[in-house]
Amino acid sequence: MPPTVVLIGLRASGKTTLGRMLAERTGRTFIDLDDLTPRLLGADTVAAAWERHGQAAFRKAELAALLNALGVPGAVIAAGGGTPTAPGVPDLLIAERDTGRVRIVYLACGAGELRRRMHRAGHERPSLTGADPLSEVESVHARRDPLYRDLASEVLQTDDLPLDAVLHLLVGRDSA
Repeated sequence: MPPTVVLIGLRASGKTTLGRMLAERTGRTFIDLDDLTPRLLGADTVAAAWERHGQAAFRKAELAALLNALGVPGAVIAAGGGTPTAPGVPDLLIAERDTGRVRIVYLACGAGELRRRMHRAGHERPSLTGADPLSEVESVHARRDPLYRDLASEVLQTDDLPLDAVLHLLVGRDSA
């Protein structure tokens, strides 16, 4: 069984879209933590779970969702943008990466491109800083990028790449 693939990155980096595509192309199970985590909290969406339960409870549920997802051997997991910031998650991901059970891919993208993608898609996500989600991209990117890079087995810079090119890179590295 090939290692589980965990896609990390900020919102709008392509984790869900590319995760689905990679799973379909490779015959793996796809798990989106942005779907699983709210369900663990009895909510339909990330925004509803965040509003109803708050950030601390949401982050705790993200760890539980990740543990559940890691129980599916060889899956493709799209982590929530903040999943790597949840208490306990960095240590868990490092341990899984270092044993070879998990391949962590950071879908890196510049703040300007992320903001453009969020604007185009009309993202409805909670603010992380109290500011408008579109205006907080730079500050969130600056805080999280070093963590994502430390956790990643590999970094794919996706700013100027079309989805099919990124998928080609993911599939090629998946079979290596």
